[in-house]
Amino acid sequence: MADPIRRLVQELARLPGIGEKTATRLAFHLVRSNRQQVRDLVAALLDVTDKIRLCSVCMNMTEVDPCSMCTDPQRDPETICVVATPSDLLAIDRGGHFRGRYHVLHGLLSPLEGIGPDDLRLAELVRRLGSSGPVDSASVLSSPRAPSPRGASGASSPGRAQDPGPDRSVPSGSVREVIIATSPSVDGEATAMYIARMIKPLGIQVSRIATGLPVGGELEYSDQATIARALAGRATM
Repeated sequence: MADPIRRLVQELARLPGIGEKTATRLAFHLVRSNRQQVRDLVAALLDVTDKIRLCSVCMNMTEVDPCSMCTDPQRDPETICVVATPSDLLAIDRGGHFRGRYHVLHGLLSPLEGIGPDDLRLAELVRRLGSSGPVDSASVLSSPRAPSPRGASGASSPGRAQDPGPDRSVPSGSVREVIIATSPSVDGEATAMYIARMIKPLGIQVSRIATGLPVGGELEYSDQATIARALAGRATM
């Protein structure tokens, strides 16, 4: 294999979810492509690295700051959905069922991988929530009520069904509910518990997205943990 192709394979293999075989196929595809297609790909890569930044409010990836979701007047500013990654945000928002605002953590607590609270966008979330009331975000993060990530590890409803309308007793811009929409994995659950114990002292309602049987799934093929969650989260008909 020629050195330029080998280098291209090595660079492509560094991307998540791409192994050496897939990287090799992609490399030969690019070599066979016309030069304009390759130039367009290079231009798109440079464009995204030069122009994309983090929104100073929700930490989502955006070209303008603040992003369009944070400045959209049609979105409910009193409800914030916390997600782990921008792709999780897109997955929830794609359905159009949630019309609140978001906060992206850019990861999950994972003591085994050395990922702690300081590696996530938790401080920005606390400052965002504390801005609607006299709360010291630093004291909340250091509060003994917030467990360490190692202790938390021992342990994704997108929106409200009915909107009761604005409560005049709540100051404009204040947050009433935080929906934690992390995956139901070990790290996702640990992160959800950490955030919940961190936010509750602020007097804000904290909820967790439901987990259980998927729509269209067969009960006999479901594992016991999924069935247990579905039973625990049952709803009255």
